[in-house]
Amino acid sequence: MSVGWLRQQERGNRMMWRFIIWVALSVGRPIARALLYPICVYFLVLTKQARRGIEPYLIRVLGRPIRWIDLFRQYYCFASTILDRTFLLAGQYHHFDVDIHGVECLKERLASGRACILIGSHLGSFEIVRAIGLSRGVEVQVMMYEHNAPLIRDIVRGLNPAVADAVIQTGSPEAMLRVSECLARGGCVGMMADRIIGQDPGVPCKFLGTSAAFPAATMRLMSILQVPTVLFFGLYRGGNRYEVHFELFAEQITIDRQHREAEIQQWTQRYADRLEHYCRLAPDNWFNFYDFWTEQR
Repeated sequence: MSVGWLRQQERGNRMMWRFIIWVALSVGRPIARALLYPICVYFLVLTKQARRGIEPYLIRVLGRPIRWIDLFRQYYCFASTILDRTFLLAGQYHHFDVDIHGVECLKERLASGRACILIGSHLGSFEIVRAIGLSRGVEVQVMMYEHNAPLIRDIVRGLNPAVADAVIQTGSPEAMLRVSECLARGGCVGMMADRIIGQDPGVPCKFLGTSAAFPAATMRLMSILQVPTVLFFGLYRGGNRYEVHFELFAEQITIDRQHREAEIQQWTQRYADRLEHYCRLAPDNWFNFYDFWTEQR
């Protein structure tokens, strides 16, 4: 399995990001946001591989030829969520106006003592969803692949070591043990289900009108854990506004061994359908800066 996103290293100068964080926390969010404009222009011009990677998505989701402003909006939304992550990690939730939909499906299960898996994607902001859980006293641990993003990992640890310690490194020897322990305590484990990692063969699903590969491991893991699965999408809506959606995906995912591949494909297609729905709601929130339809194969 050739996975293009794993070959992409994060871009950005460590001193530059530290300066922006200092401006954000010391001078204020409006000034820090003003710095995003020249930064986004810089990356839009110089990151040709990422720009060419996002173009197939934009053409499919917008249904028309794309313009430079479409590409700039994608970069600017991404940069905005990264900047806002600074404030969320610092516990400064008051900066944001968050409209929450469907959280009852999560609250009801947690109130009855049931643990939940939160399934998301690289659409919008995961950090805003984690902040909602933490502000309500819910334990949230996150399965994440961080090896190709050491800068972001170090920034997170510098701002909030507790959040950094709540990251479960995908593929690590203790990963499943930590997942099981968190669920046993009645907490939530979050994971992204739109990127293939390692030797996962992938599952072909229809996505934005064309076949794309999604990870098979996600649904296999859900069938092992046997806890409620809740989808989440933390959409950035400009300014200080976020829109967070929760949906019950399944009380538990059971896969018949005799029809394993077909049932994994059906569950994964159901996830891809919901992801497509939210991509169309917020097309500028897609933060997979590579050709999703070719580089995950």
